[in-house]
Amino acid sequence: MAKFEETMKFSLEKELENPAREVIWLICDALKDKGYDPVNQLVGYILSGDPTYITSYKNARSLVKRVERDELLEEFVKVYIESMAKVDE
Repeated sequence: MAKFEETMKFSLEKELENPAREVIWLICDALKDKGYDPVNQLVGYILSGDPTYITSYKNARSLVKRVERDELLEEFVKVYIESMAKVDE
């Protein structure tokens, strides 16, 4: 197929290598800055879906809404399993 016949993807947003991971780090940073425990707040958000568990400071609440809760959970489990594999080595 000729190059001009292929559909091109256009995005105004910066392509993130791993959006869920980057959002988690940004949210954790904002929660820590405001004095919250990121683990407690993220668990509350993942279980309930209520974005008020996430501070609006540094735009964290709107960032968390960009990533599905199951994607956040998947990222947590993936990192946990990877870290356990390193311990077993």
